[in-house]
Amino acid sequence: MSSCLSAASLDEAHPEVRVIIDVSGSMRHNDPDQLAIEALELLVTLVPNGARAGIWTFGERVANPMPPGPANLEWRDRARALSSLLVNYQQYTDIESAIYQAAAGEEVAGPRHLVLLTDGMIDLPDWRGSKPAIDRASREALLDELGPRLAEEGVVVHAIAFSDEADLDLVERLAQMTGGLSAPVAGPDALLGAFLAIVDRIFPSDRVPVTDQRFLIEPGLRGFTALLFRGEGGEEPELVGPDGRRYSADSPPEGAEWRSESRYDLVQVPSPQPGQWRLEGAPGQDSRITVESPLSLQTAGVPSTLYLGFDVPVEAWLARDGETVAVEALPAHLRLTAELHDDSGSVQSAVALKQQEARFVGRLPAPALQGTAQFVVRAEGQGFRRQRVQPINVLPAVAAQHDEAGQQVLLAAEHPSLDRDNTRLYGQLQGARLEAEPVAERRWSMALPELDTALSVPLILRGEVTLEGETRELYLPRLMLFSEVDTAIDQVDASPALEVARFHEELSPVRERAGSALPEPVERVVRHVQALPRIAQERWREWRPMLAGPLEETLDEPRWRWLLGTLLAALVLLLLLWRIARRRRAAPREEPHV
Repeated sequence: MSSCLSAASLDEAHPEVRVIIDVSGSMRHNDPDQLAIEALELLVTLVPNGARAGIWTFGERVANPMPPGPANLEWRDRARALSSLLVNYQQYTDIESAIYQAAAGEEVAGPRHLVLLTDGMIDLPDWRGSKPAIDRASREALLDELGPRLAEEGVVVHAIAFSDEADLDLVERLAQMTGGLSAPVAGPDALLGAFLAIVDRIFPSDRVPVTDQRFLIEPGLRGFTALLFRGEGGEEPELVGPDGRRYSADSPPEGAEWRSESRYDLVQVPSPQPGQWRLEGAPGQDSRITVESPLSLQTAGVPSTLYLGFDVPVEAWLARDGETVAVEALPAHLRLTAELHDDSGSVQSAVALKQQEARFVGRLPAPALQGTAQFVVRAEGQGFRRQRVQPINVLPAVAAQHDEAGQQVLLAAEHPSLDRDNTRLYGQLQGARLEAEPVAERRWSMALPELDTALSVPLILRGEVTLEGETRELYLPRLMLFSEVDTAIDQVDASPALEVARFHEELSPVRERAGSALPEPVERVVRHVQALPRIAQERWREWRPMLAGPLEETLDEPRWRWLLGTLLAALVLLLLLWRIARRRRAAPREEPHV
C-alpha cells in the first residue's frame, strides 16, 4: 500500500530533483531521532509521478546510491530502502564536492533542482592541505565559481541548514544566487516542515483553504490528498465526510489509501463526496488539503526571494486542463487576493487583484519583516475555493557586516537591480551622519569613528535608490555594532544579565486570575460567546462569494438601501452608548511600577 501512495502526476515540464544529504558525524548529535530518514520518506512520497529524482550522500566522500530515475512504484520502494545509509556517518564535510558531483550528473531537458541538507560547515580532511586555508578555499570556490556557473546553467539549489553550527550564510547565498529556497531549521522537529516547503516550491499544487478544521470539496474533483501532521497531543487524525461518516487509518474512505507515520498521516481520496468535510484530532500547522482537478489556479513566476522595501507584482488566472479559462467561463462572483504570511501564519501584507480580461493582476505591498514567509494567492467564487502557497525568503535589499578590525561597515547589494550608479547609502550613528563610499560595482564601505568596544551601539542604515526614473528611500535593518558585549545602547535584549522577562513578571501587577470563579458550564458558555466574532468572520469568508451577488442585487432597490442604512445607524448609536457607559465605570487602581 505504501508504494502506491504518491502525489498526482505532473502535467507541466518535468523537473528533476537531486537530494544531497549530509552524513557527517555531527548528524549523530544534531539528529538523534533520525528525522532525516522521515524527511526523505516524505519527499519520496510527495514527488509526483513523472518527475525524475535521485539521492546523494556526503561526508568525507560523496556517494550516489540512487541515480536519477522516474518516480514510479519501483523507484519509491528502492528509495525507502536507503534509510540505513543515512546513519553510516563519516568524519568530514565536503559540501563543494557533493554539490559538484550531484550537479554534474546526466543533463535533462527540464529544470534541475538540488536539495542540500547539511548540519555543519565545510570541513575537509587534513591530508588535502593545511587547515583552515583549504576549508576557506573550498567555500570561496563554491560561492565564486561553482554557484554562478550553476545559476547560468539553470540549476536551482535549495538548502536546509539543520543546526546552529551550519554555515547559514553559505546556505542563503547559494540558494539566492541560483533562485532557490533556503530554510534554516532551529531543531529536528522543524526538519519535516523545511523539506515540505522545498517540495511546495518545486512542485506547486492547488489547495483548498481549511477554516475552523473544515474544508469544502466541490463537485467534479478527481481527488484530494490530506497531509495531516500530528498536533501537540499526538492524537491520530480523523476525517468526517459531508454525510457525517467518520474515517480513520483503520477505516479509510472507499478506494482511499491512508499512510500513517509517527508524525503525520497522508490520505489520498479518489472521487471524493462533494460538500463540507471536517478534520478531527487537532492537526499541526503544516497540514494541508491538496486537490486534483481539471480546473486549477495558476500564478506567474513568483521569485523565491523578496526584498524589504520592494513591492511584488502579482498575476494569477484559472486554467482548465492547461488552457486559460475564458472570461465568460469563470466561476460566478470570482475574487482573487494575494497575501504574504509570516512563519506564524499572520498576514503581513495583502492586495485584492483586479481583473483584466481573463487575468487578475496587482502589486503586493513591500514586505516589512525579513526571514522565511509564505506567498499565498487565494481564489473564491460561487462554489469554488482554491489557494496556492509558495514558500519564499525575505531579505534586506542591502546586506551589512561590521568589520571591527578595519573600523568600518561593509555593505553589499542583495537586490539584483542595485549598484553603485543607482544607489546611495548612508548611516546615522549617535546623531552623526556617515556616508558609504562605493568600493566595487555592488559593494560599499562606511568608515566608523572611534568607538568604545565595550559598548554595543545601533547603526541606523538608510539609502536612496533610483529605478526606472523614480527615486525612493530605502530602509534597512539596523546593525548593532559590537553586538556580543553585555552593555548596549538602545537594545533592550542585548544583555541576558538584565533578565528582562523575569524582571517584568515580578513587578507587573497581576492581571489574570489563576483560575475561573465561574462554574464550568457557565465558563464554557462564556468561551463560546467570546469565540462568536472569530467564527462569524470565518463563516463570512466562506460564504461571501455565494452571498455577494444576491446582496448586490438586493441593494439595487432603494427601499432595501434605506432599511439597511437605518439598521446600521441604530447599531452605531448602540455601540456609542455602550462605550460611554463603559467609560463611566471606575477603573481599577494600580500601584506605580517599573
